[in-house]
Amino acid sequence: MKVEDIRTVGVLGAGSMGAGIAQVAAQAGFQVKVVDVGDAVWARARKTIAGSMERMVKKEKITADQMKEALDRIGFSTDVGTMKGVPFLFEAVFEDVDVKKELFGKLDAVCGDDAIYATNTSSISITEMASMVKRPARFVGMHFFNPVPMMALVEVIPAMQTEKATTDLALAMAAKLGKTAITCKDTPGFVLNRLLIPYMIDAVRLLEAGVASAEDIDKAMKLGAGMPMGPFELMDFTGVEISYLVGEMFYKYTKEPRFAAPGLLRNMVKAGYLGRKTGRGFYDYSEKK
Repeated sequence: MKVEDIRTVGVLGAGSMGAGIAQVAAQAGFQVKVVDVGDAVWARARKTIAGSMERMVKKEKITADQMKEALDRIGFSTDVGTMKGVPFLFEAVFEDVDVKKELFGKLDAVCGDDAIYATNTSSISITEMASMVKRPARFVGMHFFNPVPMMALVEVIPAMQTEKATTDLALAMAAKLGKTAITCKDTPGFVLNRLLIPYMIDAVRLLEAGVASAEDIDKAMKLGAGMPMGPFELMDFTGVEISYLVGEMFYKYTKEPRFAAPGLLRNMVKAGYLGRKTGRGFYDYSEKK
């Protein structure tokens, strides 16, 4: 199979990552079938995708006609059976092994022998997940970054069982979606998160130790290291719990203390201070639009 032969792709999960993947796939000319649990999720995904494209129209990156055509190529369903005959599927459901295992069981029952499963996991072993499916040679990791339409990078991660043709097709798919791909071994965090998560955890340790305020640590990294966002701004944007959960998963796999969550980070998650989406994280957003 060549990427030029693929007309339709599937997206499992319509959260922020799934919606972003669906958008870039539709803009690349694919018919996109999205599956998630219900109408509320679809409505949120549609609004997210439309809002993202509207901003692109305002910036003259796409035309209003191109926006309409792309939106018309995206369909939503709750039925995994709609994935029958779809040759390339992106999995972007909740980051839980059991949830993914249940989904892959359903997909194996309806998908053809040639179907490619590309998981967007950021922290779970690709090799472990490949062992859950009937055709592990057709399983690969494709880790996108949030927000998907804006971020240029995709990490392509072959499992131990992945055949070269599957990896090559994943690389070609990334290029078709307008992304730059890198390949890396199946190791916790792959490349970017393996470096980024301990950086953010160390920032929390500095704050916890009273070395400097969150504002000053952010200023230091933006003005001194050229970062577009400081570590606390970044955690508040992506979700404070992400750093905690991914760090804990890395610690489980590696037993390296640098990945273990500091008490401050753990308590913020317990308190529900998860960043912008809850109105409070390392900064207070309760009175900001």
